[in-house]
Amino acid sequence: MDHFGIWLAAFLTLGIYSFLYRDNAWYKLSESIFIGISAGYWVVILFWDNFYAKFWLQRQDDPMLWVGAALGFLMLLRLIPKIGWIARWPLAFIDGATAGLWGMNFLASNIMVQTKATIMPLMGPAFSGSIGDLLSNLVLVGGTFCGLIYFFFSKEHKGAFGNAARVGIWTIMITFGAMFGYTVMSRMSLLIGRIDFLFRDWLGLLK
Repeated sequence: MDHFGIWLAAFLTLGIYSFLYRDNAWYKLSESIFIGISAGYWVVILFWDNFYAKFWLQRQDDPMLWVGAALGFLMLLRLIPKIGWIARWPLAFIDGATAGLWGMNFLASNIMVQTKATIMPLMGPAFSGSIGDLLSNLVLVGGTFCGLIYFFFSKEHKGAFGNAARVGIWTIMITFGAMFGYTVMSRMSLLIGRIDFLFRDWLGLLK
């Protein structure tokens, strides 16, 4: 059974990577199996973790759980074409609540914390006294200031003001590049994991 599972996983892995050559039936089969298994897995997880554990077992203790259950039921009406439009109301509520929640988290973590970091003294209580620490603080404050100058369009970007705006462009591009590189590296780790599986577990070329 273990050998069958390994061969099946290798077959599906190669099927997914066959798309690098061109779109084909092998890839479509592997993709459909992956999506179907993923959907079924999350349906089971959501049923036992949300409906059963959070609603069914605690419905008597927290009446607000009935509101969530009602919204979830209304979303299932999407499966009935004649009254499927009703599902838009709970979906709009969930999207709005989620956007508001993540908006507050984003405001606190990505705006307030970074704003606080840029207005702290260059050599405050947390300053270690090293040159590297000072340079790091200068780059942080200078890059943030120049980045804000770049978005100041009421004055033409010429002279010292234009040079500062160009520094802001470089700062923004470096930041975006680092974020993109982090995303690429996370995908590369997945690729390395599948290659390791193929060469180690399937072919036995690595030990």
